[in-house]
Amino acid sequence: MTENPTSSPGPLRLYGPQLQQDPAALYAKIRREHGPVAPVLLDGDIPAWFVSGYREIHQICEDSQLFARDTRRWTMWDRIPEDWPLLPYVAHNPSVMFTEGAEHRRRAGAIGDALSAVDQFELRAHCELVADGLIDSFAGTGEADLVAQYTMRMPLLVVAWMFGLPEHEIPALVRDIATSLDVGPDAIPAYTRVQAAMRRLVADKHLSPGSDLPSHLIQHEADLSDDEIVLDLLVVAAAAQQPTANWIGNTIRLMLTDERFAMTLAGGRGSVGQALNEVLWQDTPTQNFIGRFATRDTQLGGQRIRTGDLLVMGLAAANADPAVRPDVADDQTGNQAYLSFGHGEHGCPYPAPEVAQIIAKTSVEVLLDRLPGVELAVPAEKLMWHPSVWMRGLTRLPVTFTPTYVASQVGAAAPPPW
Repeated sequence: MTENPTSSPGPLRLYGPQLQQDPAALYAKIRREHGPVAPVLLDGDIPAWFVSGYREIHQICEDSQLFARDTRRWTMWDRIPEDWPLLPYVAHNPSVMFTEGAEHRRRAGAIGDALSAVDQFELRAHCELVADGLIDSFAGTGEADLVAQYTMRMPLLVVAWMFGLPEHEIPALVRDIATSLDVGPDAIPAYTRVQAAMRRLVADKHLSPGSDLPSHLIQHEADLSDDEIVLDLLVVAAAAQQPTANWIGNTIRLMLTDERFAMTLAGGRGSVGQALNEVLWQDTPTQNFIGRFATRDTQLGGQRIRTGDLLVMGLAAANADPAVRPDVADDQTGNQAYLSFGHGEHGCPYPAPEVAQIIAKTSVEVLLDRLPGVELAVPAEKLMWHPSVWMRGLTRLPVTFTPTYVASQVGAAAPPPW
């Protein structure tokens, strides 16, 4: 990537401690110094473009021929070491994430159709069952870390049900998916085990199809191969886990720390939808997305983009773009023009956002119904965010509440621990 010869400040590092507690301040600084498209440095000082303009991200998402998804187009590969921490985000594999054109529409269309077959009333009922089971495990103690004990468990347990996984396999798979999404030496072995589990699941669904996602993908007119189904199920599981878990946690945090929601905690339901929507504007779970790659030289936001340049999509920054939100403190109730789920051909396929919203909304509502007096166990300013440029979520969410007696329920089993 060749930077433009200007008198503006040099590229800012899009990593480091300044991102942990106040990423919005860094995004504002980047926009103030460089405009809606800015030169930045990723881990290891690898150059890229950071797109913080709302209109510019829309342009990228709408023009998938000019700003393509296949990471093999990147011109920086000769500078990327084997242990580069962002390699999992850019290493190409033949999943739906990196396909383009007609092939992408074939794969994404099949996923969208499979998700559309999920009965949303049945989905909500199962979310309530899972949430109740998780809450039962700590309701009698009067304290909990809602990240470790609740928000990080909800999405994967629901996804396991949507996948039609045998109950005895759920605990190990949930553990492995969570480990595979983390950064550490256990991530790759865990991913290998998850992939093997998905292969077994697809093979089983050929023999005994049901009303689950793998069965719908097997039967879909797109004529997907088993390898394609396995890889795309892994994408669905990963996409559902961390963003949805963070959406739940960030919403609970907002409702426990903002006085606008405090008065309604006992009733809860009236303001949960507003809080979920506000989080997508102010603390969206997916902060930035890596990325798009220019297929030819072009201009974007006043910058000259070279063929093969990487563009990082600043979703959180775009949601706060003063060009479309002059006052970011304005009430955004009912406004769903946020970019939290992406946009265009490579955005989350319909109805994935609706499925995520059902999981998140039900999780928050059941928690507030079951533990109406829940409060933070630490001052709000002591809550710590994961030091990630890509995701926005708390490391812990410690709370206290009045212990609740949990009566055994005939026929209802709590989700297995992990």
